[in-house]
Amino acid sequence: MIGAGEFRAGMKVEIDGEPYLIVDAVHVKPAKGGAFVRTKFRNLRTGNQLERTHRVVEKFDEPDIEERRLQFLYQQGEDFHFMDSQSYDQLSLTARQLGDSRKFLKEHMEAVVMFYKGKPIGVTLPNFVELVVSDTDPGGRGDTATGGTKPATMETGAVIKVPFHINVGDLLKIDTRSGEYVERMKSA
Repeated sequence: MIGAGEFRAGMKVEIDGEPYLIVDAVHVKPAKGGAFVRTKFRNLRTGNQLERTHRVVEKFDEPDIEERRLQFLYQQGEDFHFMDSQSYDQLSLTARQLGDSRKFLKEHMEAVVMFYKGKPIGVTLPNFVELVVSDTDPGGRGDTATGGTKPATMETGAVIKVPFHINVGDLLKIDTRSGEYVERMKSA
């Protein structure tokens, strides 16, 4: 059991039979009355946001969550296939279960798959991935002075905004949390 007085961002709790991640917790101790916690939650299965206020004495169950490191094997239609490197068990996740994470998946990439009561509910990728630019407009001379951006399609199909000096074949470092360009690594 977790008391509301112990709430911190990043903790996981179970509310009404659903797993939630604490996004933000503000502890308030008013001059009169009991202390309370204003909390923002995100449902780990649906992604819905929830805001509630709890007295510090309230107790919550810890969700039955397991995280396993799996290797991405391949995509077949709308299904994405993963394998556990220890047991060689294979698992198939749908594009809906992966959400935006699917845009950055490369074959043989390791990802952390979260299971709630034995069923997969989400995937966490490494914070940064290196992807090759497969299509973008060529940059012209002098374009770098404006600091503007142009769209580029990566090898996985993700479309991100990149500086004008980026060309087809460049290897880029991409932040998977925001989907933004970080830096050019080298030409592939």
